[in-house]
Amino acid sequence: MFPSRFARNLMSGAMAVALGLAMVAAQTGAAQEEEGRHLKSKIIPVYPDLAKKMNVTGTVKVQVVIAPNGVVKSTKVIGGHPVLVDSCVDAVRKWRYEPAAEETTTTVEFHFSGQ
Repeated sequence: MFPSRFARNLMSGAMAVALGLAMVAAQTGAAQEEEGRHLKSKIIPVYPDLAKKMNVTGTVKVQVVIAPNGVVKSTKVIGGHPVLVDSCVDAVRKWRYEPAAEETTTTVEFHFSGQ
């Protein structure tokens, strides 16, 4: 038996939403930490409109210094396309880590794969 028009539209809409979410995940990618403390909260960087228009892809690496209380104390861009860097740094500055006995440093990578 064939699905009703309503069921076909519902399935089509669900697939479109899933595809849209997959595209957003592919655009910003997940941040990957090389080593370090556990994250309590993380903000995903926004894929900048200019980067979308220019079809800019690539990886941004940011060195992060974390204070003992878990707040990001400072950031240093190690590499990445200038159009993508600001979004990554803005996001990382809002991250919060688990408290620790001393200041720690870690490197975070963001992968942008385009539209």
